Amino acid sequence: MSILDNILAAKRAEISAAQTRVSQAEIEQLAAARRDSPRGFAVALEAPGVRVIAELKRASPSRGDIRLGLDAAATARAYACGGAAALSVLTDAAFFKGSAEDLKLAREATGLPVLRKDFIISAYQVYESCAMGADAILLIVRALDDESLEALHRLALGLGLDVLTEVYDAQDAERANRIGARLVGVNNRNLADFKTDARHTERMAGLLPPGVPVVALSGISSDADVSLALAAGIRRFLVGETLVRASDPAGLLRRWMSLEV
Repeated sequence: MSILDNILAAKRAEISAAQTRVSQAEIEQLAAARRDSPRGFAVALEAPGVRVIAELKRASPSRGDIRLGLDAAATARAYACGGAAALSVLTDAAFFKGSAEDLKLAREATGLPVLRKDFIISAYQVYESCAMGADAILLIVRALDDESLEALHRLALGLGLDVLTEVYDAQDAERANRIGARLVGVNNRNLADFKTDARHTERMAGLLPPGVPVVALSGISSDADVSLALAAGIRRFLVGETLVRASDPAGLLRRWMSLEV
């Protein structure tokens, strides 16, 4: 089994356990009772210049522990100070050591829109994302069959959430195009073996419809990576580990913001 297969198997068990604690009907009621309106995640990425989705990431299967003692609120404020367009928060506990509490604290600390970064494979999780305060969710094309991909994408939009649809290869891109994905992230990391290639997004971008915003996911770790992507017409990035490990993440973000588009 690939790493992704293992994660999805664990996620199915996690969802079943969650449903014994909070029923489907109850989670739908919690989503409906959400008191604030989702912040515009996709809109935040439309502004000119370099746009960075700054990620709160404690650990990963490929890199192990990154920063277990991460202060979600303080990190979110530093990202906002540096000019991040939006936040991404890992909520998977088993493999990334994240939590819904991290998302809540990060969102309360800033006015930035927040992406729930998780392996979302069921309607239950979409309602759960809305209830926990997410402004957008990630849908990974290769983690879903065609019917589920379309249904979860439609459900999220119906709840007022934006969707970042993640693709890796040409087949993924074709499937994302078929559902009319409005915002597409190209993963520079192959989820089968978790190896990265920072130039992968620029090779994939031409397979997506003109006008669909493209976000480079993973593998962005230096000024050179950002500059190469900008030269290829990619100006939206999701960055986690590099920012989490940085001694001055706000300064690093400001430096990236200053690079020419």
